[in-house]
Amino acid sequence: MNKFWTVLSHTYITKVKTKSFIFSTLITLLIIAGLANFQTIIDMFAGEESGEIVVVDESGVYTEALQQSLAAAEEDIELVPFDGTVNEAKVAVQDGQYDAVVELTENEEQIFDATYFASTITESGNQMIIEQHLQQLKIAIATQASGIDEARIAEIYAPIAFEAVALDESAKTEEELNQARGIVYVMLFVLYMTVMMYGQMIATDVATEKSSRVMEILISSAPPITHMFAKIIGIALVGLTQIGLFIIVGYTLIRSKQEELVGGVFELFGVQDTSPMIFVYAIVFFILGYLLYATLAAMLGSLVSRIEDVGQLTTPMMMLIVIAFMIAIFGLGAPESTFVTVTSYIPFFTPMIMFLRVGMLDIPIWEVALSLGIMVGTIAVLAYIGAKVYSGGVLMYGRSGSLKDLKKALVLGKKEK
Repeated sequence: MNKFWTVLSHTYITKVKTKSFIFSTLITLLIIAGLANFQTIIDMFAGEESGEIVVVDESGVYTEALQQSLAAAEEDIELVPFDGTVNEAKVAVQDGQYDAVVELTENEEQIFDATYFASTITESGNQMIIEQHLQQLKIAIATQASGIDEARIAEIYAPIAFEAVALDESAKTEEELNQARGIVYVMLFVLYMTVMMYGQMIATDVATEKSSRVMEILISSAPPITHMFAKIIGIALVGLTQIGLFIIVGYTLIRSKQEELVGGVFELFGVQDTSPMIFVYAIVFFILGYLLYATLAAMLGSLVSRIEDVGQLTTPMMMLIVIAFMIAIFGLGAPESTFVTVTSYIPFFTPMIMFLRVGMLDIPIWEVALSLGIMVGTIAVLAYIGAKVYSGGVLMYGRSGSLKDLKKALVLGKKEK
């Protein structure tokens, strides 16, 4: 047991001290801080975009109506009537005195046409707002000219009252589904990135030790099985340390800005009203998903002797993770589909797809327990096979990169016994 803890602590401390771990952790923490202040950043840039827009109005009657429409909608756009010509207004815009110029000219139908001039039209925010309000103004003028009741026109263009109501008492409302969809999407992305990253880390670490001949020393001091599980758990602790830091910093930032996190992006991603069980399930599925893919990664990593061959041999494993993620993304729009339900019981897909179903649907607890049981059983089988392959694989040197080497590794593993 002492050998197990020695290998585990060595793996953990070595990985935590690496520059890649420190830099990736710091960068991610900065991203989390940026996301926590995302609404503030958006508002800041939105405030910078607003400015003065001059209006060249031939009739002199449309500018005031447009100003009133913008004010009623509380749009942060200031319209300035311009007494000069359109060309003079264009020069003023290019000199930076104004953001843009809107030219309003009457056509044959006694209704205005509009032209929007700006230095660049890549920023379409103000342009779209002006166009929308001019369209409303045009409808109002045309309605008044034709003698149609404006109130009646407003009723015709008013959106239909449509509400989706679930008959099952346990079913989630549309608002709850939207919130769940946002937080599940974030969690799926985290699961996808972490399982892929730490699984690849194990395979690369094993290959690195073999290529440097360190493996021979390690195997002589500790049994291959002990070494494999110590490495898996050691890197698991590295992952939990990193994710734990992310959660603590993220939670602290969100708590400190709880009063500001009303609406906006945080409402979109369901941060405001999220059940704690979602995070519990995320941790459970992350740990089991990691153990499943980590065991497979350690087994595959033991078959190669060069770091360059790791990518080739672990590609099938990575494809499984990618397929699981793609199915989960599809399931965000159809979580109750038969395809999503069936694939949620396939062990390699369970961490993401069953988590998706748990987050978005009210499924019986026995379904979750069954999927977890299948996963645990699969992990046990993979651990048993993986230990045998690992025992022989770490003794294999030379060019390798084919799954055919599994049989050779198994034979060597039996001889090692």
